[in-house]
Amino acid sequence: MLRRPAMTDPGAALTPREITRRLDEYIVGQPKAKRAVAVALRNRWRRRQLGAELAADVYPKNILLIGPTGVGKTEIARRLAALARAPFVKVEATKYSEVGYHGRDVESMVRDLADAAVALVRMEKVHEVEGKAAAAAEDRLFRALADARGLAEYLDPVGGAPGAIEGHLWRPRPAATTTAPAPEELAEREQARARLRDDLHQRRLERETLEIEVRDTRTPTLSVMGPQGNETMGIDAQALQELWGRSPGNKTKLRKLTVGEARKILQEEEANKLLDEDAIVQEALDRAQNDGILFIDEIDKIVSSGGGDGPDVSREGVQRDLLSVVEGCAVYTRYGHVRTDHVLFLAAGAFHFHKPSDLIPELQGRFPVRVALQSLTEADFVRILSEPRNALVRQYEALFRTEGVELAFARDGIERLAALAFRANQTTQDIGARRLMTILEKCLEELSFEASERPGQRIVVDRKLVDDRLGETGDDADLIPYRL
Repeated sequence: MLRRPAMTDPGAALTPREITRRLDEYIVGQPKAKRAVAVALRNRWRRRQLGAELAADVYPKNILLIGPTGVGKTEIARRLAALARAPFVKVEATKYSEVGYHGRDVESMVRDLADAAVALVRMEKVHEVEGKAAAAAEDRLFRALADARGLAEYLDPVGGAPGAIEGHLWRPRPAATTTAPAPEELAEREQARARLRDDLHQRRLERETLEIEVRDTRTPTLSVMGPQGNETMGIDAQALQELWGRSPGNKTKLRKLTVGEARKILQEEEANKLLDEDAIVQEALDRAQNDGILFIDEIDKIVSSGGGDGPDVSREGVQRDLLSVVEGCAVYTRYGHVRTDHVLFLAAGAFHFHKPSDLIPELQGRFPVRVALQSLTEADFVRILSEPRNALVRQYEALFRTEGVELAFARDGIERLAALAFRANQTTQDIGARRLMTILEKCLEELSFEASERPGQRIVVDRKLVDDRLGETGDDADLIPYRL
């Protein structure tokens, strides 16, 4: 089923130029890869504008990203999925094996995608009812605290009969033995209840402990597993739990919690009461099939070396099994069948020892768009350290700020760190931007250790400090392998 967009579809604003601009906020360089994924994402929005008959025949153009490690392949895919609010799963091709060998079958990635879609839709729905759930949870907390302090109402909230709360339950009182409380007592109790409600609303009681009844969420102990898990056998262990009466279901238990802890648990329970599970599953399956993104990393590791036996047999078998999923098939999940015809597949690999043409021809044809990502230069490292919203420099500044230490990076210090990282990648194994983590952690190791003892100080990371921490011969080709 094709989901038609609303008139105010936010996807309409995500033009290819806007998508690349958003990706530029987190990823430096790689303009060709950004343009390719931007067009692929925009084509999904264009498909939803078509009639159902034509849209069914418009298939996504899967993309193969080719480039060394640490240049941004995974980050591009992850940021793209977050930008589109699409179900996203990243898998390693090396953990799959041909049927008959030890390992997971390739269809499990589609089941993971269905799980991710349900979790994504549920989170969105919970956010929509957050206000109502918070109010209902606070009301339950108020009743529990009023009960504990002897401020429970005298009247049954449903029938209006006289009674009192005893042991978390309302118990009626015989009419003959009931004496009406004095007006002064009623007024005093109402004032106390009003103060309690205000304190609770203003979060002044978050650390107070109380006993409250919550749903029992213990993990079921029953497990029915086949060679590839219970889903491939068509068995739902949770359904068996409920059938045999061993599922927690709506059972409750009394727990001693702080008000803050109880608030979170009760808000989650109240949100679940407001959700329509069937509607969540239906929307999640639709989004998984039409908007889902599957990122298959290390695809070059399942290329056969040419031998006729050993692990190479399973590697080529994985390619054949993967072919049916990429081409389009129906995969059974716990929520129902998911078709993969319109799932966008992004594959990535370094291809150091193999070429993309070494993949089986049928699989090559399922990835018509190929993009070669470039190795990072020294100038790229300077930009990576300073420009992205989540740049390493900003992360370290924020971490030191928690200790009351002001950490600042001078321009010459950033350039020196970038030069050392670039030289280390040339001299040893090229691990891309990940080398910056190694360099920075080594440079700031002693400062991080002493930060808690230096509150109020200001530390400037300039070229001199970098050379002092890493040595004046920090770019010595003979010493880099032993230092970094």
